[in-house]
Parts: sequence; C-alpha cells; structure tokens
Amino acid sequence: MRVIISVFLWFSLTVSSNAQTLDTTQVLTLEAYLDWVRAYHPVMQQAGLLDAEARANILKARGGFDPKWFADYDAKSFDAKNYFREGNAGMKIPTWYGVDFEVSYNWADGIFLNPENNLPDNGQLSLKVEVPLLQGLMFDERRAQVQQARFFTQINDAERRILINDLLLDATEAYWDWVFAAEVLKVYQTALNLSNVRFENTKLGYEQGDKPAIDTLEAMIQVQNRTIDLDQAQLDYENAQLKLSNFLWFDDLVPLEITDDLKPIPLPINLALNAFLATTTFDNFENTHPELRQLRLKQSQLEVKERLKRELFKPNLRVSYNFLGDGFNLGGNGTDDFNANQLLTENYKFGVKFSYPLLLRKERAGLELVRIEQLQTNYKLSEKQLDIRNKIAIIIQQLSVTNDQIDVQNQILQNYQRLFDAENEKFRIGESSIFLLNSREQKLIDTNLKLKKLQSKYQILKQKLIWASGNLE
Repeated sequence: MRVIISVFLWFSLTVSSNAQTLDTTQVLTLEAYLDWVRAYHPVMQQAGLLDAEARANILKARGGFDPKWFADYDAKSFDAKNYFREGNAGMKIPTWYGVDFEVSYNWADGIFLNPENNLPDNGQLSLKVEVPLLQGLMFDERRAQVQQARFFTQINDAERRILINDLLLDATEAYWDWVFAAEVLKVYQTALNLSNVRFENTKLGYEQGDKPAIDTLEAMIQVQNRTIDLDQAQLDYENAQLKLSNFLWFDDLVPLEITDDLKPIPLPINLALNAFLATTTFDNFENTHPELRQLRLKQSQLEVKERLKRELFKPNLRVSYNFLGDGFNLGGNGTDDFNANQLLTENYKFGVKFSYPLLLRKERAGLELVRIEQLQTNYKLSEKQLDIRNKIAIIIQQLSVTNDQIDVQNQILQNYQRLFDAENEKFRIGESSIFLLNSREQKLIDTNLKLKKLQSKYQILKQKLIWASGNLE
C-alpha cells in the first residue's frame, strides 16, 4: 500500500521563492525533490551495492595470498600388522613476489613403510622455499587478480555514476512534466471561469434584449468545450503526479504518493542561457564522463590480462628447497647445536620442475583474443567519445533555438493578448460577436500553452546537457 506524503512531511524539505504568497500550500522544489530521490530511490540503493560488490571482489582477490593450514594423515593396518602410518601438518605462506614458503611437520612409522618415507623417530620439521625463476617471477595470476579487482572497484564506481545520472534525468523529466501539467490545468481553470462569466453576462444580455439568443448558445458551447478541456487537463495532471510518485520512496523501500496539497514551482521566466552555459561544466567530459572512464578502466584491465598472457610464453621453471630437521631440531645429528653447513649441504631436499608447451597454441590464441578485445574496447571508446560530443552539441543547439523560440513566443502571446483585449472591448460595446471573441481567446490559450511547453522543454534540456556531460549526479 502506498504511503501518502503529507504537506507536513515536505515542510522542512521544500523552499519556494513565492512562499510568502503560499500560506496554505507547500511547494515542492526541484532541489528538494531530487534530494529525496537521491536518499531513498531503489536505484540509489542498487548503486550502493556496487561499492559493496567491488570491496568483495578485492577481498576475494587478496584471498589468493592468504596463509593456509593443511594436514594429512594416512594409515593402513591389516592382519594385526601396522603396515604404515604417515602424517603431516603445517602452513603454506604465499607472497606477492611469487615466492612461496611452507613450514610443516611430518611423521611416519610402520613395518611396510616405503623406505623413501623413513623419518627420524621424533618426526621431521621441514622448511620449504619454492621460487619461480621464469614464468611467474615478475607476474602471475594472483597478482593479476588483485590488480583487476582494483580496476573493478573503479569500474563499479563509474557504473554507479551512470545509474544515478540516468535516474536523475528521468526524475527531472517527470518533475518538469508535472510542472507543465499544473500550468496547463491553471490555464484551463481560468479559461472555464471566464467562459462561465461570459455565458452569464450573455444570458443576462439576452434577457434584457441586448443580445440575440444564438449568442447564449455560442457561449454555452464554449463553456462545454472548456469543461472538457479542463477535465482532460485534470487527468493529465493526475497522471503526471503519479509518474512523479514513481521516483518517491521512503525507508525499507516504502513507495510514496504525493497529494494535491503539494504543488510544483511555477515555470521559470528568466532563462539566462548564457549564464547557465558559463557555469555548466561540459567541455571536460572526456576526462570526467563515467561511460568513458568505464571504457578506459576496461582498457587497463585488458592491459593486465595481456601482461598475464605474455607471461605464459615463458617456460615454467620452479625451484624448491626444503630445510630438514631431526624432530624440531634443524641442527642435525640429534644435537641442539645449530650447524648451518650441515643444514645446507646434508639435511635438505631439493627439487626442480620444468615444463614448456612446444607449439604454444593455447598461449598464442589467448593473447590474440585479448588483443581483439582491446581493439573492440578502443572502437567503443572512440565511438562513445564522438557520440557524447555530438550529443552535447545537439543539446546546446536545441537550448539556443528553444531560448529564441521562447522570446518570439512571448511576443506572440503579448500580441494575441492585445487582440483579445481589443476584441473584448468591441464585444462589450456591441461591435463584435461572441464567435470572434471566442476565436481570439482560443488563439490566446493555444499560444500560452505553447509558450509553457517551450519553457518546460527548456528546463528539461538544461538537465539533459548536464546529463550528457555525465555530471548530473
């Protein structure tokens, strides 16, 4: 069930330049409305989840460098004989530079124990160091994942800005549509009131013998037409009000619905296009636009991926060295005296692993796929830059033309107002007909509505320009 926003709920949020003339009605300004959208709209909550997702990805990537406990135990007993018992436990510690350390304790006994696995009676402490000498020394998958996760954080931030940018544009368009619908409603309310007065005066003139009966019929038809126009304007206003409510939410995703007590601001008259263009940042869009930033971060991710693919062209050569002790004693010979020479030359286990694919087909294909993806991203970046640049230029042209149209439309409205006033005076002294007066009035209303439509369009274009430059957030 939708919650109704009362006048009092918005009292602390709304500010109006005409507040001194609106004692009983609260005015919802664009700033207060957008602040409410930013605070509670579900898309804003969704955008916040992108930050949490990015932090989780970084945590996951860093998990590749977490130390790990391990333990293993294996035993066999048959025919009342202890064939063998083997076990080991320890910790493996990976490092950023590809070198892995491992400390473990091993024990084994049994009558059928593999001689290779014979250990001192006290078991054996092992300290292992494993070093990649070629592939993985300068770069490996774990380091690549961390770097890509960091870029993913920035990509998510850009995605968050894109979501908010689009949301605020849609919310702004709904607001100005609501303002325009309210202005249309006022025009038709005034027109119906004037038609009713004119009908009553015409009827009175007919009753006094000053007006023909046909004039009362003409005046009554005008009242009926104005009533239909007002009903349609009321419906359009209520629909605009509902569309505006789509952007209003409260805590715990509770949808809100505005009431008739909440009114929009009047359409601004002072346009000040040059001042707006001078204070609006849109010429630096190539460095600030979130969609372009997102594509550049994608390029950076692909550079990391390319570096990892190139690393796979190196031979895989890994060297490991284990320092072995008697029990927990690394000194050797069962004594407590530490003997470094004995540790390095006698009590050790050394290993070398080498592998290298002969044809490198998998590696060559992987690198080629990354390069193709890089080219695709570069094409998208160039296309998006041109698209945004042209979009900004188009909106600026539309703003300029709309500004000029508003000036001309204002002059047309003033001229129609003079014609209507003159026709009304002629009708008053009996030198005109109600048909001509209604015709003049209809032209005046149509011109006024066209002006208000242009003014509403102008306000939306201002927000679209900021949106196109990626700065509406």
